Amino acid sequence: VASPLEARINGVDDMLYMSSTATNSGSYSLSIYFAVGTDPDIAQVNVLNRVQEAQSSLPSEVIEQGISVRQRSSDMLGVLYFYYKDTSRDVLPLANWVSINVSDTLKRVEGVSEASPFGSHDYSMRIWLDPTRLTALGLTADDVISAIQEQNLLAAAGSIGTAPMAKGQQVQYTLKVKGRLTDEAEFRDIVVQTNAKGGIVRLGDVARVELGSESYASEDTLNGQPGVPLAVYQTPGSNALQTMENVRDALKALESRLPDGVGYDVVYDSTKFVSAAIEEIVLTLFITFVLVVGVTYIFLQDWRATLIPTLTIPVSLIGTFALLIAMGFSANTITLFALILAIGLVVDDAIVVVENVQRVMDDEGLDARCAAERSMEQVTGPIIATTLVLLAVFVPVGFLPGITGQIYRQFAVTICVAVLLSAVNALSLSPALCSLLLGKPKMARRGPLAWFNRALNGSRNVYVAVSGWLVRKVVVALLILAIIGVGVWRLFGIVPTSFLPEEDKGFMIVDVQLPDGAAFARTTELVDDLSRRIKSIDGVDFVIGVRGFSLISGAGENAGIAFVGLTPWDERTTPELQIKSVQNRIRGMAATIAGANINVFVPPAIQGLGMSGGFNLELQALEGQAPQEIDGVAKGLMVALNQDPAIAYAFTSYSANVPQLAVNLDRTKARMLKVPVSRVFSTLQANLGSRYVNDINLNDRVFQVTVQADAAFRDTAEDIARLYVRSDDGNMVPLSSLVAVSTVLGPQSV
Repeated sequence: VASPLEARINGVDDMLYMSSTATNSGSYSLSIYFAVGTDPDIAQVNVLNRVQEAQSSLPSEVIEQGISVRQRSSDMLGVLYFYYKDTSRDVLPLANWVSINVSDTLKRVEGVSEASPFGSHDYSMRIWLDPTRLTALGLTADDVISAIQEQNLLAAAGSIGTAPMAKGQQVQYTLKVKGRLTDEAEFRDIVVQTNAKGGIVRLGDVARVELGSESYASEDTLNGQPGVPLAVYQTPGSNALQTMENVRDALKALESRLPDGVGYDVVYDSTKFVSAAIEEIVLTLFITFVLVVGVTYIFLQDWRATLIPTLTIPVSLIGTFALLIAMGFSANTITLFALILAIGLVVDDAIVVVENVQRVMDDEGLDARCAAERSMEQVTGPIIATTLVLLAVFVPVGFLPGITGQIYRQFAVTICVAVLLSAVNALSLSPALCSLLLGKPKMARRGPLAWFNRALNGSRNVYVAVSGWLVRKVVVALLILAIIGVGVWRLFGIVPTSFLPEEDKGFMIVDVQLPDGAAFARTTELVDDLSRRIKSIDGVDFVIGVRGFSLISGAGENAGIAFVGLTPWDERTTPELQIKSVQNRIRGMAATIAGANINVFVPPAIQGLGMSGGFNLELQALEGQAPQEIDGVAKGLMVALNQDPAIAYAFTSYSANVPQLAVNLDRTKARMLKVPVSRVFSTLQANLGSRYVNDINLNDRVFQVTVQADAAFRDTAEDIARLYVRSDDGNMVPLSSLVAVSTVLGPQSV
């Protein structure tokens, strides 16, 4: 499946790279990553076209079940949790209700690309075969599958009295027939075999039939309570805050349709961090505004003079927002941070104008209008020059390439637009306001402001004197400049650097990897125990435990994950309740758990940039190296990386030592006994794996019919000896006479 798909998709327009995972459970996923700035809709269409080209090379089973191509951010926007208030109830019906009613509704919400549960919880008509009874009756799994396909099918029987019709025909009737079966009783009555004496073998005689789950390799709990977590993913380019608000509105509309005894919680909402950050930024914005106005008044000491640069702030910011909207940008943490810095910059030019107008009025005795005209002749050039200098600093930031440029482009545009508008204000609005509002300046002669003036004048005189001396002592000035340059260079080497600093988003992910070949029961026990212990930590609000699935390792019965939500930020004010401290406590707790590799990490600072902080390395077997060789290199690399002081910890989930059974078929003997090779493999799949047969209609949805041997016949390798296959001449041949089973080691996924 992977080879033809990847051969066609490779090189699609604007693609950077692609990464795929194929597991022994029969699932395959391919992620294609595109260059920054690529239109995601066009990219999806291009990928879909390449998939269509590859379909003729894919197995028929894949074509029957379909291939889905979706675009989504790699980070979850939120997690919803649905549960029965009575914990003794089976969550499978609830999982299907959520899939049909909630998931489909949320997918239609603007800004949502996908809403799906962890793992598969769809219904499936499960046919649990009894190989012993089948063999006793001379039947095989293929006979059962053929009977189901023959009697559970889509049927269109036609109609009576439709055109062309006999003359005088007055009515018409559509024939309604029972095609697809719908419940367990109808499947039990399927006839598998008959004989001339009237003997009938029905499906219920050789199999246990139940409406079960499509997969039993995943379970989920919230603080120990079973339920169904639903992950919501954001469409690239959409507004996260608005999308999550739309999701909450949709959930509120669904409340009246919730089944009896069902509740739900929005356990994780990534936009809470965004909202909290924006609230802090808005508060900082207000504080900055007050400080700027206060400092301006202290220096100008006239409310009229203070009002002029103060008016520059809203004029510049409103103009900046207008241009941001026109350019398709939004009010986010980056642009608001830029506005905080811009407040201190946009008043500078206006203050220069006001101060110079006051000076001209005081020195030359002119009125406000004439002083404003005279002042602008003197400061127009400097204002333009300082504006160009600031633009020269920030404009290049907007042209940085890659993801860095994508992140900080809005920052650069916000600063540049605000500074440019402040210069326009200083050259137009500020002198006009000066001519209308300013009176003869009056400096304080006593009190705190007078003390400030004397200190300011004294410091100005000292500054002028030192500057004059340095102008005459060029060597000394150059020496001081060199010392400053060396100091900056040394400090730059000392101060830690990173692409993005870690942020406390109130959320952590704990990845669990059990030893290779560990059974699902062991994973469940460990994840349950770990979830209980994490929930007992101060500062932890909730723990979602997932078994059979990992964001790092993918699907696997020896993998698990815990989503840890922390209490609100205003409740975590002490150092021991901060995210780093909680993370270290969980790591210390995980270190005491034997028999599992447990890693704790926090989401990235910016939503969508991966699933966690740090970076990923990928080893490629460019010359077709064996999995064991790749595993050895990977483990050696991990040892080297963990010895580097710059790396907190490094790990890999790859392993080539998963215990597996190699089934070696004696093809010569199979041919001599007239047993087709394909029949041997289909018998193994139908009994020890699972075999998709066809579909059923239930609750206006289509679900799979799956055949598999009952659990008692899939415990050990010796169970293969209990399976039989029919030869072309009708003889029942034991599989043990055709195959030899040996233990080998290999990868669980590729």
